[in-house]
Amino acid sequence: MRIVLLGAPGSGKGTQAQRLVERAGIPQISTGDLLRAAVARGSELGRQAREAMEGGRLVDDALVLGMIRERLGEPDTRRGFILDGFPRNLAQAHALERLLEALGQPLDAVVQFEVDYRELVRRISGRRTCADCGRVFNMLTSPPAAGELCPKTAAPHRLTQRPDDNEATVAERLRVYDEKTRPLIDFYRARGLLRVIDAEGRVDEVTRRLARVLGARLAAPRRTRGASTAKAAASKRASAGAARARSGGTARRKRSSLRSRGKPAAKTARVARGKSRRPGSAGRGRLKGKRR
Repeated sequence: MRIVLLGAPGSGKGTQAQRLVERAGIPQISTGDLLRAAVARGSELGRQAREAMEGGRLVDDALVLGMIRERLGEPDTRRGFILDGFPRNLAQAHALERLLEALGQPLDAVVQFEVDYRELVRRISGRRTCADCGRVFNMLTSPPAAGELCPKTAAPHRLTQRPDDNEATVAERLRVYDEKTRPLIDFYRARGLLRVIDAEGRVDEVTRRLARVLGARLAAPRRTRGASTAKAAASKRASAGAARARSGGTARRKRSSLRSRGKPAAKTARVARGKSRRPGSAGRGRLKGKRR
């Protein structure tokens, strides 16, 4: 399953992409994450990206596509991938189409997340990102679970708010989205790839709508093979323990029954032996006579 998620800022693409990762077992490819990782590694693409960012310029599309090409060459993308945040305009969409055709990995679907703009403003103001693992939460719709720990630090998530996640800048970001990204809807509709979902409502409801349009079963998180094996082993151990307890109880009951049946028999035998050794009345008389 190779898909692109489209939608305005705050439409829930990141939240649903994370659910797809957990439930479908395919990686999320975020261009922002790719850029940060390339810069941190100090690769050639990362060096060029750093130069552009430090110079206040936008990172060239060719650099981003080069990073995507590298990422799609990794083994975990063989079953599919989720592109989130790319493409953002028609030029990028055409370039991505050519790249995926060259790699033999064409898209299966493009999902457009539709949300009322007033709801987007409310959502964006509640959005938070973990400074360590990069996971995105929304304090209004999908906050961290009670006691949840960051997978990188094993400590509570350090939640931060992006400087532009406020009402003052949302209107401008939505204007840019309408101008640059909305045209992609017609681009992918013409190719028969577009799926549209209502992305308002509870997170689980949106996940079910996403599953329907993708023809996928995303009802519950996937268990890893190790977790399944461990669970099966624990179940086997529990069954074996219960069997031993039952057999032990049966054996104890048998021993107890044997003892309870053996006691009267042993007593009867002792009494019988005692009677056989005790002299009869005639014998006692003869013994008395001898003493006299």
